[in-house]
Amino acid sequence: MNNIDIKSVNSIRVLSADAIQKANSGHPGLPLGAAPAAYELWAKHMKHNPANPNWVNRDRFILSGGHGSALLYSLLHFFGYGITIDDMKNFRQLGSKTPGHPEYGHTIGVEATTGPLGAGMAMAVGMAMAENHLAATFNKEGYPVVDHYTYVLGGDGCMMEGISYEAFSLAGTLGLEKLIVLYDSNNISIEGDTNIAFREDVRKRFEAFGFHTQLVEDGNNLEAIGAAIEAAKAEKGRPSMIEIKTKIGAGCPAKEGKASAHGEPLGVENVAALRENLGIEDKGAFVISDDVYDNFNTIAKANASYEEEWNKLFADYCEKYPDMKKLWDTYYDKDSAECLFDLDDFWNTADKPEATRNVSGKIINIIKNVLPNMFGGAADLAPSTKTYMNDMGDYSKENPVGNNIHFGIREIAMAAIGNGIALHGGLRPYVSTFFVFSDYVKPMARLSSLMGLPLTYVLTHDSIGVGEDGPTHEPIEQLAMLRAMPNFYVFRPADATECAAAWYFALNKKDAPSALVLSRQNLPQLDNSSQEALKGGYILSDSDKEIPDAIIIATGSEVSLAVEAKAKLIDDGIDVRIVSMPSMDLFEDQPDEYKEKVLPKNVTRRVGVEALSEFGWGKYIGINGEFVGMHSFGASAPGGQLFKHFNITTDAVIEAVKNVLNN
Repeated sequence: MNNIDIKSVNSIRVLSADAIQKANSGHPGLPLGAAPAAYELWAKHMKHNPANPNWVNRDRFILSGGHGSALLYSLLHFFGYGITIDDMKNFRQLGSKTPGHPEYGHTIGVEATTGPLGAGMAMAVGMAMAENHLAATFNKEGYPVVDHYTYVLGGDGCMMEGISYEAFSLAGTLGLEKLIVLYDSNNISIEGDTNIAFREDVRKRFEAFGFHTQLVEDGNNLEAIGAAIEAAKAEKGRPSMIEIKTKIGAGCPAKEGKASAHGEPLGVENVAALRENLGIEDKGAFVISDDVYDNFNTIAKANASYEEEWNKLFADYCEKYPDMKKLWDTYYDKDSAECLFDLDDFWNTADKPEATRNVSGKIINIIKNVLPNMFGGAADLAPSTKTYMNDMGDYSKENPVGNNIHFGIREIAMAAIGNGIALHGGLRPYVSTFFVFSDYVKPMARLSSLMGLPLTYVLTHDSIGVGEDGPTHEPIEQLAMLRAMPNFYVFRPADATECAAAWYFALNKKDAPSALVLSRQNLPQLDNSSQEALKGGYILSDSDKEIPDAIIIATGSEVSLAVEAKAKLIDDGIDVRIVSMPSMDLFEDQPDEYKEKVLPKNVTRRVGVEALSEFGWGKYIGINGEFVGMHSFGASAPGGQLFKHFNITTDAVIEAVKNVLNN
């Protein structure tokens, strides 16, 4: 270790501590303990170019322990990613580039939004899968145009979370040799020594996963850390985990090794003691020596050569393999799905009653012929969710070029991995499971929404129509849960046309995830369903009267009940409008004029029909509206019997309409 390296590490520590102290909020423990590993990685082993943070072949770095964000911001500051000293002074302040946890899309150089522990670990697996699949697709002998590593740093908390177990089990199975996990092992969590709740041998666990493992006994030893990283990079056929023994709050005499270093500022006196202990001259907070900046600037300039070399390689590749260049452009064209709008086969997949999960399966197999970068699968449910792409191969260690992912029974990791694939770029990921298990998916779907990722969730078996499997498998409140999330678009299509609209929207929405909630039971193809579904809600069948007697608003399998009810109500002289509402979220995006046209305020007699929870429907049916749906959990019986048992029938809709008219 030379002096400038040590001084640079300690400057990262002090700058992190200064930012946290000025905010009087934050987590100094991880930045102080992990600074040597982070510096060694960024300065001497990672391929990255601060002048072009989005360089496609850069190494990825994810701080899974997002509470240690001051470490990442300090790295971005010193390496020249545009984080200024003023940004560091505004740590955790409103509108700053340095929020409490790293936020993708908000701060340049942040590869993923992290905070929920373990999430970054699983997203790193997704990024490594994307690299692996793209490398198998594009690389030619002598032309490794896709060739980069995914590094992820996290601590004991990340290792305790179940999502990490799920994700790393899959990573080992897939042999993701470009994935390197840096484990900041300090044996401290918020409540104290981890022995109170966590005594397993983490390295043995990773060995069982199929990882190459190493131990660095001294987290301050840059040479040992560097040697371990290079050994991990040299390992072939399996991912790597490096356990680095550190001390939380390292360098602060009063806090080192203590749980209190985790989540509270060190205190002004302790920051001064930190400086003195590390040999950093105290010229005031946020003052860094010029020689430290000179060191980082030299490293950053050298890093630019990585991209320059790759640009030359890629130019030669494109000249030698023009067909691959054309394919590359297709993969990275974010507008390539727009052509589906004019593709007749895409919109005409069914002419008889059919489950929307089956329709979706047909559509997926049309899409994959247009978008060869579709990359996804299910949590061991593809035969049921109909998400298998025919003739596209199974993605595996032995066949990384395959497009169908077998996630195994790992719903939460699956969603996070899907996020990682979307974050990586170049692929169009989708994930799938039964709708009721969106409970397992939800935390990572929330991150999809926060990051604005175009990840598609295919969620089937959407109601009590599941039938005999009973209440554990019959979703009730899940649709309301997903609709409650900002920037998340939920579709419950009523037929093949609406299903196509849902897929079209999902593939063309660039800044938000979408969920397709699909039926197991057959649904009729509806007269008048149309591409108007792309507005979220539309008039499926109107009243002949200038002002309808009432409006029935329905989704999914219940739209057909509304259609049947309208036909019978006519006999009683009641003429209603039917509004199909496949996506409340998308309907809310429409201009007020359109929403008023579909649901005029002067028509207050309204009925909502959906075989799920009423929660959230008040906005559309009003306080005096009627709702035909579920008010309890389901039961175990054939689906048809359950709709009758819970009174979700044509007759129930008719009765509800008459009730609102009488009221």
